[in-house]
Amino acid sequence: MSQAKDTVARLLTLLRHIPRAPSFVATTTLQEKLRDRGFSVDMRTVQRDLNRLSSLFSLMCDERVTPYRWSFTKDAYLDLRDVDPSTALALHLAEGHLTSLLPQSVLDLLAPQFRRAHDYLDGLEENGLADWARRVRTKPNGKALQQAPIDSAVWQAVSTALLERKCLKVSYLSRSKEALKELVIHPDGFVSRHSISYLIGTVEGYDDPRQFALHRIQWAECLATPAQERATFDLDEFLSSGFNAPAPIKEVDLVADISSQIAWLLRETPLSPEQRMEALPDSDWYRLHAKVPDDQETLWWVFGLGENIVVHSPIQMRDFIIEKGQHMLLRYSPNNGCHMVQPVNSNHHQLDRSIK
Repeated sequence: MSQAKDTVARLLTLLRHIPRAPSFVATTTLQEKLRDRGFSVDMRTVQRDLNRLSSLFSLMCDERVTPYRWSFTKDAYLDLRDVDPSTALALHLAEGHLTSLLPQSVLDLLAPQFRRAHDYLDGLEENGLADWARRVRTKPNGKALQQAPIDSAVWQAVSTALLERKCLKVSYLSRSKEALKELVIHPDGFVSRHSISYLIGTVEGYDDPRQFALHRIQWAECLATPAQERATFDLDEFLSSGFNAPAPIKEVDLVADISSQIAWLLRETPLSPEQRMEALPDSDWYRLHAKVPDDQETLWWVFGLGENIVVHSPIQMRDFIIEKGQHMLLRYSPNNGCHMVQPVNSNHHQLDRSIK
């Protein structure tokens, strides 16, 4: 490789290893990254390269500590490839979908890439993709709660510990005890579930994996200590057990009568691969047979169908719905301070419209 090409390659390698603020990388670490990729340079050369790059890109240098620490500014983005129309559209559409899945601190990190996609699509005049971006939206199914706020410094420490397989020291707000606990966690995985994100890992001194809601982590520090490697851990298996459920979740046979609206919905989007429906005689209702997980999500989904379903089995699910229904009647009874009112039919029409 010629000297000129070698210099260009070295500078590109440096740029690719500099994170965006508030993250940072030490000059010594950058020198190690260069050496790992075959560039034998001294510290003076690395520092000279960084000073040269800072005059061309939005780089910041923290000279308060030694060795110096480098980062891109928060609003900077660096992609050494030209964006293409399909990639810009994919980013534009992904933003709408991820908004309901990722914490705001993570979305802030992606904001420069999303903004770049917007700018690219806005600059297209005759390209059909730009028009498509204005005509396509994503909307989550059901009522979406607001994202639980996560401190950006906590997210940075958690993601670094997880990716670099390092121990994580946290101050965690225990929901059961309503108190702060200082823990050292060995990270195993990360799960985004509706409006809450979870770190999966084991606490120092224990072997069983647990879940930690990121928004309950008040403070976090990525330690230099390597995390314990657990080759037997399987994230999918952990999830199938129901998030720290005492036993793996089993499947049960759901048998229920459902209204025609629900039957239409389940024909288009089945409840499970093992599902069948048969019309009930002299009625527009159907008998549903489906293999479903015996978990809280299934239970509350069925309960949420209200008068559009009558459960026959499993008997535990039927008894739960009956018990909750009786409690609801008591809550709405006049003896409990509530005034009975005539049901409003428009609610049923609204349900019909949402299903159709």
